[in-house]
Amino acid sequence: MKLVLASNNPGKRREIEALLAPAIELVAQSALGIAEAEEPHASFVENALAKARHASRAAALPALADDSGLCVDALRGAPGVHSAYYAGREGSREERDARNNRRLLAELKDDRRGYYCCLMVMVRHAEDPRPLIAEGIWRGEIARAPRGANGFGYDPLFLLPALGKTAAELSPAEKNRISHRALALRKLLELLHAADHA
Repeated sequence: MKLVLASNNPGKRREIEALLAPAIELVAQSALGIAEAEEPHASFVENALAKARHASRAAALPALADDSGLCVDALRGAPGVHSAYYAGREGSREERDARNNRRLLAELKDDRRGYYCCLMVMVRHAEDPRPLIAEGIWRGEIARAPRGANGFGYDPLFLLPALGKTAAELSPAEKNRISHRALALRKLLELLHAADHA
């Protein structure tokens, strides 16, 4: 099966490709000259669906999209859908990540509970009336300082107390076994398998 991936985020693309290969062939939307879709919505599912429909329409292929972010209890779910641009849109992805992490640390006091949320959506065509939708939640805490060199985004601050490591201290293979994106993708593949055999 061939899908267009509705994301230009290289970290997401690496993780999703590793989880889907070799069963599903992914084509990045950037390789097809497709621009990123707008993400104006207040929920992960609406943004993921908008991205999937946009990429599917432009590529004339089934599309896979995810919208994900870090939700912190003490911040009433923020940064949430605004995770990528929490501290502004200026600069490279790495500069934005560093700024986002600094802002998050500055805003937190004692309650450091949070979770990564991933909403994964697949549409068979742009007007698919029954998109496949799966959610993955990965619970943890926000560390007091960044640790680790792997991953991207908030991974250096996302602490997994049971492992004593941040997501950025996990190997890519470890992260791909337990992350929010892995959980959502596994559920999505089960939905796809069930739909194919319905």
